[in-house]
Amino acid sequence: MKQDRVTTGLGLATLLSLGVAIALGLSAPLDVNQGSLVRLFFVHVPSAWLSYLAYGGTGLFGLLYLLTRQRRWDRLALASAEIGVLFTVSTIVGGMLWAKPTWGAYWVWDARLTTTALSLVIYGGYLLIRSLIDDPDRRARVAAVVGLVGTLYVPINYMAVEWWRGVHQTQTLKLLGGIRFDAAPIYGWVLLVATLAFTLLYAYLLRVRGILAAREEAREERELMEDLKSMEALRG
Repeated sequence: MKQDRVTTGLGLATLLSLGVAIALGLSAPLDVNQGSLVRLFFVHVPSAWLSYLAYGGTGLFGLLYLLTRQRRWDRLALASAEIGVLFTVSTIVGGMLWAKPTWGAYWVWDARLTTTALSLVIYGGYLLIRSLIDDPDRRARVAAVVGLVGTLYVPINYMAVEWWRGVHQTQTLKLLGGIRFDAAPIYGWVLLVATLAFTLLYAYLLRVRGILAAREEAREERELMEDLKSMEALRG
């Protein structure tokens, strides 16, 4: 794929920031109780953040499509949903690796974990619906509505540990009732860098996937036009 300067620059910035995040994560002091296991924190939390960001993007881009009927917003909504599913899986895997030594099991039906797994059903359904509708405009409209409703998952998942207390710890970074970070300050700085790096990663993946989606859409339109011409030729 031929890359433009923005894509290339964004990719380089993403690689650099990820490299810095990895270096800081590996050099961070070990936790008194969890030892080196704490380093999963610097991947697990940013992955969860990225999934929130991606699902929020799916809803936002879907809304912009409904308001403008511009196909590019639908393409970005699709790209964002795919990224969200990918990093939800990453979040779940990281959480399972963390859960086994701390909880004694890879998986428990805790509220946070259950709602996270449910998001795979919601956005897996979003992607499935898109594959079942051939008409581009109808597909975009239906997907936009599903994407908008699906964004309700984000606040529900974030607050699940407060509303339904289970084995999962409460939010390390509390945003409601005053911002508070319940961990050692050094971990906060590393987490901030890792989260910024993952945010850049989202922007880069979104741009690349959006470009690919535009090419796929153009190919579909060409194939459709060729089919129509073939049908007209047969009728003639």
